[in-house]
Amino acid sequence: MIPFQELVFFILAALVLVISPGPNMIYLISKSITQGKKSGMISLAGVVCGFLFHIIMVSFGLTAVLLVVPLAYTVLKTLGTIYLLYLAYQAIKPKSRNIFDVDKNSSHDGPKKLFTVGFLTNVLNPKVAVFYLSFFPQFIKPEYGSVLTQSLELGVIQIFVSFSVNFIIVLTAARVAAFFTGNPFWVKVQKWFMASVLTYLAVKMAFSKAR
Repeated sequence: MIPFQELVFFILAALVLVISPGPNMIYLISKSITQGKKSGMISLAGVVCGFLFHIIMVSFGLTAVLLVVPLAYTVLKTLGTIYLLYLAYQAIKPKSRNIFDVDKNSSHDGPKKLFTVGFLTNVLNPKVAVFYLSFFPQFIKPEYGSVLTQSLELGVIQIFVSFSVNFIIVLTAARVAAFFTGNPFWVKVQKWFMASVLTYLAVKMAFSKAR
């Protein structure tokens, strides 16, 4: 089992990544605002299934790669650090998109399409794949037991964190959108806070040592 203090940091990282704007969040907010909470929940179900797909693929992949190619750890750490810094820049770059600005004239999708698009949006989301591939190796040690078991443990925690945050987003999307539309100052605060935390995680990852 992975030590508790390690899991706390992983939960923080998972939390920051899930609240950083990306395809999943934009899709859930869009459907929740334009079609209501029920449609948002169906879309969320598809997103969660997408997470399960990533976890299965990455867990078995990491088990094979990390045990055979030690250099893979350094490569994944470097890619993860660069990607986190990229996300930090995206959060504060000039004219960055307000994720609550949605097209309210978008088409009305049925349950099957909502679920399918939610699933594919997550499966094809590079942020999720990079998160798993770059973060998981930072917390996995052979002395903690099976690499596969540790990967699945981290995956379950990440899904729980992501589901909890996205569930709240679906329920409050309309009210939060109205708040940020009427208070542009807090949009800037949110962006700079996000960029600061992502930069911190990137620096911590860059100086982490191989297991």
